[in-house]
Parts: sequence; structure tokens; C-alpha cells
Amino acid sequence: MAKDCSFDVVSEFDKQELVNAVDQVKRDLASRFDLKNSNSSIELEADKAITITTNDEMKLKNIYDILQSKLVKRGLSIKILDPQEIENALGGNVRQVINLKKGLNQELAKKITADIKNSKLKVQASIQGEQVRVSGKSKDDLQTVIQLLRSNEDKYDYPLQFTNYR
Repeated sequence: MAKDCSFDVVSEFDKQELVNAVDQVKRDLASRFDLKNSNSSIELEADKAITITTNDEMKLKNIYDILQSKLVKRGLSIKILDPQEIENALGGNVRQVINLKKGLNQELAKKITADIKNSKLKVQASIQGEQVRVSGKSKDDLQTVIQLLRSNEDKYDYPLQFTNYR
């Protein structure tokens, strides 16, 4: 009797790489000539959000671009960033809070399981908290599911990882 194989679909990021990327942006703020005396700051708040504060929207967009490039260089997907509205801060500054996406929400997990079921492969997908467990008898079917989800990753707007493969 064949044993079931399985893997988990998750959406996570490496916290230490995120901290390193934000630290690199802080160093850039201190050294770049166009941002040097702009009273700009970037803060990471408990792996939930990043807050950027600066003089004007143009500098804010520059800092956001720097942050994106540092994340990509460190192997993090920019899909984890969820920028909110730009708001006015004290002293004529502007502030933007960028929420960090972690874990699959229920709506996305349902969409992933529906896509797996529509593929007509002999696998089962079940939602378990903030992840989706996919199991089946054939490892080839599981590999096909991974390829299917990777090809649809743009549709989900979340970075997907596949863990716990057995």
C-alpha cells in the first residue's frame, strides 16, 4: 500500500533578511546626497509593518524604491509589501506605512484549494490555519501542483513557498 505524500503551501519571509534590508536602507539614507539632510527615517515595527517618514512624496517614492531593490538583492519578494496611503505627519513631513504580508488569508487559501481541485489531479488540498496542505499518493502529481501554483503566482499577489515536502 502506497503511503501518502504531502507538502504545505505557505507565504512567509525571512525576518533576518528583512531586518538587514531595512538596515541597509537606513545606511543609504545617511550617505546618499539627495536624502542626506532630508530628515528621513525608516522603521521596522515587529515584523508587521515598515514606516517611512520624510519631507516630501518624491523622496518617499525614492526611499520606497531603495527598499524594494534591497529586498530583491536579499532574496525577498516585493509581494510581501502592502503600501498604504501616504499621510501627512508632524512638521510638514509625509509618512507611509507599508504592511507586511505573512501567511495565507482565508480568501486566498480558498482560491488556491479551488485551483488545485479544478486541476483534476488526484490530490487533496485542505486549509490548515495560514497554510494549505496538499496530499496525494503520487509525488509526480504533487510536483505538477507546485508547477501549477508557481505559474499562477501573479494571480495570487502573495509570494508562495512550498515546505514540509514528504
